[in-house]
Amino acid sequence: MTSSSRPRPEQGALLDLPPAAAAPVDGQGVENPVARVVVDVPLPHLDHPFDYRVPPEMAANAVPGARVQVRFAGQDRPAFVVERRADTDHRGTLAPLRRAASPVPVLSPRVLRLCRAVADRYAGTLMDVVRLAVPPRHATTEKSVLDGRSSQTPVLPPVAAPAGERWASYTGGPAFLRHLAARESPRAVWTALPAHRGAAVAAAPGSPASPAVPAPWSATIAEAAQATLASGRGVLVVLPTNRQVDDVVGALEEVLPDEPVARLVADDGPSRRYRAFLRVLLGDVRVVVGTRAAAFAPVADLGLVVVFDDGDDRLAEPRAPYPHTRQVLALRAELEGGALLIGGFTRTVEAQLLVEQGWAHPVQAPRSVVRAAAPRVLAPTDVDLAREGPAAAARIPHPAWELARAALERGPVLVQVARGGYLPVVACARCREPARCSACHGPLRLDRPGTTPTCGWCGRHAVDWRCVTCGHTALRAVRVGSSRTAEELGRAFPSVPVVVSGATASHGVVETVDDKPRLVVATPGAEPTAEGGFAAALVLDAASATSRPELSASAEALRRWLGAAALVRGAAEGGTVMLLGQPAPVPAQAMVRWDPAGFAARELAERTELSFPPAVRMVALQGTAAAVRSMLDHLDRVDGLDVLGPVEVEDGEVRTLLRVPRRLGAELARRVAQASAVRSARKEDGAVRVQVDPSDLW
Repeated sequence: MTSSSRPRPEQGALLDLPPAAAAPVDGQGVENPVARVVVDVPLPHLDHPFDYRVPPEMAANAVPGARVQVRFAGQDRPAFVVERRADTDHRGTLAPLRRAASPVPVLSPRVLRLCRAVADRYAGTLMDVVRLAVPPRHATTEKSVLDGRSSQTPVLPPVAAPAGERWASYTGGPAFLRHLAARESPRAVWTALPAHRGAAVAAAPGSPASPAVPAPWSATIAEAAQATLASGRGVLVVLPTNRQVDDVVGALEEVLPDEPVARLVADDGPSRRYRAFLRVLLGDVRVVVGTRAAAFAPVADLGLVVVFDDGDDRLAEPRAPYPHTRQVLALRAELEGGALLIGGFTRTVEAQLLVEQGWAHPVQAPRSVVRAAAPRVLAPTDVDLAREGPAAAARIPHPAWELARAALERGPVLVQVARGGYLPVVACARCREPARCSACHGPLRLDRPGTTPTCGWCGRHAVDWRCVTCGHTALRAVRVGSSRTAEELGRAFPSVPVVVSGATASHGVVETVDDKPRLVVATPGAEPTAEGGFAAALVLDAASATSRPELSASAEALRRWLGAAALVRGAAEGGTVMLLGQPAPVPAQAMVRWDPAGFAARELAERTELSFPPAVRMVALQGTAAAVRSMLDHLDRVDGLDVLGPVEVEDGEVRTLLRVPRRLGAELARRVAQASAVRSARKEDGAVRVQVDPSDLW
């Protein structure tokens, strides 16, 4: 096996061997005949480069950044060349590269450095991150792209600096644009205003330089991209969903009709995605808009990185080492000297920490502008509904019916429901014990009226279900889904069309609706946009969102509510949102005041007092009890380390949390990675899942 100068843990760390002296290699006429490569192997103790000899016939293709094949541990493995050099410090004869099919340097030096930084930040391996950064090769597409372009990089048209109208509503917005156009690198946390095309929001009295109509968030991002392009630099925008990607691409086409834009989303398929990746890599495109994996796009001379709605869990990578897009882009802005814009209708606790540390500056509208642009929000309490008598306990009380009836005279009404399906959770009608499957103990649900309950885990039909506690056979609803809600609304408003939008709906997610009266029932994240905005919105079952056991339950609930409310017309046009279901008071009041920044500051202060992320750095170790225990045995302790657990979680596994002050976070990640490497080198049994700053802390 041919290793580089960096000692392998099974040799340098465990056997304490001295490093070998560098020696020249006879390259048979090949300049720099040694290829230093990183090999795609899943073992943490092999997370370092290896040296191979470059055969003469592969010299032209085995360039730094190119894909190659090498012989490793008796198998042909994919690898990437990271360096070509004239000598090696390997003792013995170097093995040759097995294959170098393409000279395209798909792993650029800047992306390689970013991947290494992300791997170190999340206690992972370099190749785990490279797999996320570089899409699989599509040979036919690569040939067509290379054959279809000239040898010279195309000259892209110059871009004029924008006037800044779309950012004029925000305090600090015009200054942010000026810095971008001047080739500087500001960092901002932006709280976006709700705005709709065709809306008629009146200018707020006393607001400085306020435009009459705030621009939609996608157009505001497009103007920031224009300012960056005017300075001659590239732009990268990362969004949670394909629909948001399409919104930003459309806004860019309106603002910059002559500027090519690369769209990088996984749903486009391997060929189309690889074609867009190559156009960016070869310098044909300097603006990239995409979903999570686009954070690693090889944009040349990157001037601005943008992430919008950074609290969406679709921006958290579900594969090791589980990086979050927000953190990846923050690292990238730091490494490449670019500007950073973190935006959304809400403000995450992590973004608030950047503001309070002074690393980023807040960009938000004055309260007078917010009051005019945002809808009026009502959150009736038990006291407010007392005069309704027994009807006050109804899921949709009388004031909500009256609001919907009045709003339908002016346009569509949105109804946000926490869960999809018909009755997603049912219980015994007598003792209220949750109904569970007799085979796997999973939760039972009803998919349609009059049907047999079905297990949500194994799919079995509970034909002869009987409560194990009291023996009763009747069921009652615990949670009502979007389909049942649409059924109830259809009976209450027989002459009004009812549209259901959601992943579990029969017609899937609805993208847009017109401005005609209709009821739209949607789950969070599946709300369509309405022409000119919705006339009103009802947010049902709000308590189910704030009563979840996760640390981020209240923050996530507020993000979902504001996402729906942002689709409603402003208060100046009579737009109203009613929050129903008796949610927790702190996020409910933040919603009523439309104050996501104040909520984020309060949430961060509470987490700081309790030593919860992001005020501290935390690493979760999950696996069998023996594997987690061995991981802790190999871990070199850090001063100030708190070990919480282990506690049993699921399937016989346990979870242990490691907590340190933020200043020691990098050191803790490094030592956890070292412990993983030692376990890998010793071939110890059991896998341990390592997750830095887990988002699902509960």
